[in-house]
Amino acid sequence: MAEAATGGGARSGVDQTAVRRTNLARVLEEVRRGEVVSRADIAGRTTLTKATVSSLASELLDRGLIRETGLRRDGAVGRPGRSLELDGGGITALGLEINSQYLAARGTDLAGRVIVERRLSFDAMRSHPETTLDRLAGLAREAVTELSGTGSSFLAGIAVAVPGLVDAETGCVRYAPNLEWRSVPIAEALRARLGSDAPIVVDNEANLSALAELHAMSQPAADLVYLTGEVGVGAGLITGGRLLRGSGGFSGEIGHIPVDLDGQPCGCGQRGCLETKIGLPAVLRTAAPDLVDREADPQDQAHALRQRAEDGAPEAVAGFDEVGRWLGIGVSVLVNLLNPDVVVLGGYLGTVAPYLVPAAMRELRPRAVAGDAAVCRITASTYGFSAAVRGASSIVIEEIFRDPLRIPAAEKLTG
Repeated sequence: MAEAATGGGARSGVDQTAVRRTNLARVLEEVRRGEVVSRADIAGRTTLTKATVSSLASELLDRGLIRETGLRRDGAVGRPGRSLELDGGGITALGLEINSQYLAARGTDLAGRVIVERRLSFDAMRSHPETTLDRLAGLAREAVTELSGTGSSFLAGIAVAVPGLVDAETGCVRYAPNLEWRSVPIAEALRARLGSDAPIVVDNEANLSALAELHAMSQPAADLVYLTGEVGVGAGLITGGRLLRGSGGFSGEIGHIPVDLDGQPCGCGQRGCLETKIGLPAVLRTAAPDLVDREADPQDQAHALRQRAEDGAPEAVAGFDEVGRWLGIGVSVLVNLLNPDVVVLGGYLGTVAPYLVPAAMRELRPRAVAGDAAVCRITASTYGFSAAVRGASSIVIEEIFRDPLRIPAAEKLTG
């Protein structure tokens, strides 16, 4: 294969920029994968020449994305060179999350090191969208101030996780049933409140959680479904290693698939949706009615539920078996439609997974049309309730690795 940075004939400025972006990304990814590597290492792993790698490395150094470390010798002769490793201590990303009962913020550097992490109890279900966005902006300002206090000179972007249908192109929440939000322009509203030039993106919480879980795997699954379980139930879908959004970006609303036409009313206006069977309010009613409290933190409720099961409370054990059965019905829809490698349970579902999965698997097996060959693993989330905000901060970082030109040269950094 010919080196991407070379080629016959004249090229337009756009083409040259695209080639440069691609090659910068290749070098940056090699540094990321190797932790500490030399220019010769990178040339040997790619189709790029040593001279090209040296030039690209110089540009990445100038943008503050990598740094030089100790001297090393790559052969028996010649002058020793300096190794390269990720820098990015001055480049940060901010993830935010709007949950029904809390707001969260997570700031990281380029290497994924957590610099700031905050969680604020807040009842978004009973608050006006403007009030929620005011509080979220306040939390974001505090996080940005803390990031700046640690030496960060450049905020690369802000990403917001929201429990609803999101138009990712415009950063607008089209519909969030449990928040009762319609057409809320989150990106525009935050930009006005923060007065920041940093790019702001908005995405569905399950999508961002799915990406966080995918990156956490030692051997990422090509086809993964992340089921988020709190007040609402949604799914983040990974197919062929990529997020499946659908034509309008509104995929994954598994919680609103009807499974019991005579069941309870759902926040979406329909009746008997899966959400009414396996959402956190449903399991509380079934397994621990005395814990029902709309204002309680869902993480605290999840731990209390698990404790009931660990104590062997008969009502909790029976309740989890019933909810697990409905979970198996929901997962069977995903298995027959998408044939995933693994279904990851997040939110409260992840906390109590050991008490749900046995019943879910019993229900899933006979419902899988392709038989045992199609039956996938069901496992608990690695990150639990922090998956969405982790995914939010990580998509900003991943965008830098895809396009290092997003980061200006050192002399242009303005903070």
